[in-house]
Amino acid sequence: MDAAPTTSTDLGVLPEKNDEYGTKAYWERRYAQEPDSSFDWFKTYADLKPLLGRHIGGKDARVLMLGCGNSTLSGDMYSDGYENIANVDYSDVVIEQMRQRHRHQPRMTWDVMDVRALALGDGAVDVAIDKGTLDALMCDAGDVWEPSAEMCANVARAVDEAERVLAPAGKFVWITFGQPHFRRRHLERASWTIEVERLNDGGFDYFAYVMTKAAA
Repeated sequence: MDAAPTTSTDLGVLPEKNDEYGTKAYWERRYAQEPDSSFDWFKTYADLKPLLGRHIGGKDARVLMLGCGNSTLSGDMYSDGYENIANVDYSDVVIEQMRQRHRHQPRMTWDVMDVRALALGDGAVDVAIDKGTLDALMCDAGDVWEPSAEMCANVARAVDEAERVLAPAGKFVWITFGQPHFRRRHLERASWTIEVERLNDGGFDYFAYVMTKAAA
């Protein structure tokens, strides 16, 4: 039996600059130095179970985990009955680590993909989940009130891809620390509606943005 992965309680291999969080090179280096660790940004499945239960619907839903990293979220969801989960990340290192770590959960898939250019067909999933990936893309050296054109373009590509791969009436759930006046402008699309739910954690607020695509 494989040894259980350790869980990081700090930020591990810290970058010299915050904008490195948005680079593949940083994540490849970090995951290579933490081969047996797991880390969950913001929330665990235990925290998110009620929220996800309301929005995912049946446990046979086709779920896409965007920028899965070495989070415990997919594995915990699988154990709770959500077995149809496709995990993607642009780090070759972490995808191979997670593929091996979750061999006992064979219905999940693990593929190297950039969330800005998903190798999936239109309408391929019922629910897309992002827990921290867009936040990494938003780590920009510029002004938070006036982010750079490059950052905005990267985020727009990722959001457009999430919208494209969602089936009609599908949902994109983004868990973030980002407040609506900073984040909502990046999410506006004619094809969906946006709900924002505040997730309080002992005085610190996180937010769940739930984008529901129009039915066909």
